[in-house]
Amino acid sequence: MEIYDTANRLAQEIKQSEEYKAYKTAKENIKAKPELKQKMDEFEKARYEAQVIALQTGKDDEEKMKHVQQLYGELIQNEEASKFFDAEIKFNVMITDVNRIIGEAVQEVMK
Repeated sequence: MEIYDTANRLAQEIKQSEEYKAYKTAKENIKAKPELKQKMDEFEKARYEAQVIALQTGKDDEEKMKHVQQLYGELIQNEEASKFFDAEIKFNVMITDVNRIIGEAVQEVMK
C-alpha cells in the first residue's frame, strides 16, 4: 500500500508545483475569452489532425503543418496564448521528466 501513498503524494506535489499552477491559470485565462478559446480549440484540432496523419503515414502533411504553423503564428502574438504555450511546455517537461524517472526505475523488469 505504501507505493499508492507515494503516488498520491506525488500527485499532490504536482498539483502544488509552479508548473501546474501556471498551466492551470493560463488555461483558465484562455477559457475566459471565448474568441481566443475558439482560436485555441481550432489550433489544437489542427495540431491533433496533423499528428494523426504523421503517425498513420510516417510523414508530415505539408499543407496541414503549414496551417498549424499559421495558427500558431497568429496565436503567439496574443499575450494570453503566449503565456499558455510557455506554461504548457514547462508543465509537459515536468511530467515527461517524472515519467522518465519512473520508467527508468522499472526498465529492467519491463524488458
